[in-house]
Amino acid sequence: MPLANASIRTTGPMIETHGLVKRFGNTVALDGLDLDVPRGTVLALLGPNGAGKTTAVSILTTLLEPDEGSARVAGADVIGAAAEVRKHIGLSGQYAAVDEHLTGRENLDLIGRLYRLGAKRARTRASQMLEQFSLTEAADRPVKTYSGGMRRRLDLAGALIAEPPVLFLDEPTTGLDPRSRNDLWQVIRLLVERGTTLLLTTQYMEEADQLADEIIVIDHGRKIAQGSADELKTMTGGETIELTLAPHSNKEDARQVLARFAVGEIHIGGESVTAPVSGGAQTLTAVLRALDAANVGLRDVGLRRPTLDDVFLSLTGHAADGEPDRHDTQEVAA
Repeated sequence: MPLANASIRTTGPMIETHGLVKRFGNTVALDGLDLDVPRGTVLALLGPNGAGKTTAVSILTTLLEPDEGSARVAGADVIGAAAEVRKHIGLSGQYAAVDEHLTGRENLDLIGRLYRLGAKRARTRASQMLEQFSLTEAADRPVKTYSGGMRRRLDLAGALIAEPPVLFLDEPTTGLDPRSRNDLWQVIRLLVERGTTLLLTTQYMEEADQLADEIIVIDHGRKIAQGSADELKTMTGGETIELTLAPHSNKEDARQVLARFAVGEIHIGGESVTAPVSGGAQTLTAVLRALDAANVGLRDVGLRRPTLDDVFLSLTGHAADGEPDRHDTQEVAA
C-alpha cells in the first residue's frame, strides 16, 4: 500500500497523459485522451456513463494498462513505475471498497496502518475522519449494518485518511445526501489548499462548477471541450433574459423592446418571452427601463447564464446522464 508522504520527484504536471487509448474488444473506451493537471489543482472529467471516465482513472491508478499512449502520475510512469505511482495516490472508486465484517473504525485504522502511518497516527486519523464524515456514532458497528450512503462516506474517508498528494475520486458523491456532499466538498477544498492534486470524475454539473479549476468534457472516449466552468459556459452562448408578462400585457410590445437588445432569436411562448443578450446586469436594467416606458407589465424577470448542463447538451446533443456501457462501471445508489 502507498506511503502517502513519500517525496515527489517532479516539478511538472502531477497528472499527465498523451494519446491514451484503451480498447475492450471492438469498443474503444479511450480514444487519444490528453490530460495535464498542475500541482494543487482540480481537474474534473465530465461525461455520461460509458464516456471513458472510469477507464481513465483505472489506468492512472495502475489498475489497467493502456493499449497506446503514455501516462505519468507524480512524475512516475503508470506502467514502468506502477509501485512508485501507488506511493503517491489515494483512490475512491464507484463502489465502496470496505470490509463489511469490520467496524468503521477498524476499517479506517487498518487502511491507515497499510498506508504506514503508524499505529498511533492511524488511530488518530481514523477518529478524525469518522467525525468529518458524520460516522462517529456508527464507528464501532460492523460495516454490514451500514446503509449504502454510510458505506460510501466510509470509503471516501479511507481514500483521504493519509492525505495523499494526488487523489482520484470517481463519482465520489453518488449516493450521498446534500449535507454529506457539501461536507465532502469542504474537505476537498481544504486538501487542495494544502497542495493536493485532484482528478475528479462526475456527472453532477454543480460539483464540477463548485470544485474544478478546469473541466474536460469527454464523450465516447474523446475530449470534446476543455476550459474553466466560465469558459465552457461562454462557448455555449451568453446570457438569456427571461420575462413572464403580466396579464393583458402586449407580447408584441415586449418583443419590440427586446429586439433592441437581443443578440439572437427572440422566443415567445404563452406568457413567456426570452431573448439572448450580452452585457449582463447592465443590459437587464436597460431592458426593464424600456419595458416600463412601453407600459409592458411583468410578473417575473430573470437573467440566466448557461449552466454546465447546457454546455454538455450543446456539445454532445444529449444530457450528461447517458446509459452506461459494460466497460465503464455504473454508479452505486445509496
